[in-house]
Amino acid sequence: MRTAFKDWAVIVEALGAGKQILIFRKGGIREARGGFKVEHEEFLLFPTLFHQQKNGLAESAKGYYEGLEGSLHKPEEVPIQYWCKVVDWRILENEEDALRFNGQHIWSETVLKERFDWGRDKGIYVMALRVHRLPRPVLVPLIPSYAGCKSWIQLEQNFDTEGSMTVLGDETFELQLESFRKVLEKSKRD
Repeated sequence: MRTAFKDWAVIVEALGAGKQILIFRKGGIREARGGFKVEHEEFLLFPTLFHQQKNGLAESAKGYYEGLEGSLHKPEEVPIQYWCKVVDWRILENEEDALRFNGQHIWSETVLKERFDWGRDKGIYVMALRVHRLPRPVLVPLIPSYAGCKSWIQLEQNFDTEGSMTVLGDETFELQLESFRKVLEKSKRD
């Protein structure tokens, strides 16, 4: 596996700790023409400090950010610890639908609203992920092609995912996925 998805380091850690199974994405200014797309069903998580901000987190998660501050990676290397499989996804076409996921993630309401409204097109992608921990973290040198405001990157090296373990047990994951899908269903009905 060489494809990686970039997100805030604190979000990658929340996914890796099982605190959430979803990610929201609008796309970066360097996305391909047409903006963000769910281009890959499986990918590595690439933690970044780019755009990461403590005030972009829910109040209940700010302590989590503070606990990570001292362990955040050096700017010249990135720890790759997790890979994901997309289990479900949708494009949310109104802000209220995005806000219904409150309690299932650590972003602040303000960040979700900003992401929803950013750019020409209104809407935001939400993806439910099954997260796996690699047998051991790998430090990847941060090279120029990995930088910038874009979601998907191709790493120079291949990652073997054999021996990975899911971060959540089946029952816990299924409960979170059920909650995710209930919000999607409610959005469809309204």
